[in-house]
Amino acid sequence: MIDPNNFLPSKAFLTKGIGRHREKLTSFEEALREAGIAQVNIVRVSSIWPPHCELVSREEGVKLLNPGQITFAVVAEAQTNEPSRLGTAAIGLAVPADPSHHGYISEHHAFGQRHEPAGDYAEDLAASMLATVLGVPFDPDQAWDERREQWRLSGQIVDSMNISCSAEAQDDGRWVTVVSAAVFCG
Repeated sequence: MIDPNNFLPSKAFLTKGIGRHREKLTSFEEALREAGIAQVNIVRVSSIWPPHCELVSREEGVKLLNPGQITFAVVAEAQTNEPSRLGTAAIGLAVPADPSHHGYISEHHAFGQRHEPAGDYAEDLAASMLATVLGVPFDPDQAWDERREQWRLSGQIVDSMNISCSAEAQDDGRWVTVVSAAVFCG
């Protein structure tokens, strides 16, 4: 459980979900259900991965949540009911090799972008923010794969990853909501 005097989470998980419904709010609820986090009250926070925070599986993380609990999360979401419009939500995570240093989480919301490039973009954002605070040199004009390899070889960024999803609105007027999130659960 998060210490109310410190609010420093010790565990987190990544999740995603897609919801479709004629009501916008209900499509959001369905996306949260698919992501396994509809039973909690989500408080959106910004982009810092806490020092010493353990990344756990979605299954383990969801088990640590209680219905009605105030739960902190970094959330990316996109909603549309425009026929054939593609909505995408992605979360990127970059974790430093030194567990006593904070990492970064980025959120990316887009329309017309598939989930894989959106996920790579979010991961690149998080890793770039971490590299900047660690003083790891990088060329922003280099391809993401080249920078990723350079950062791993530097030994200062131990891991980076992303989770993303995308969905296209249909011609039936229903809303589609996509959600990706980094959820603090312990």
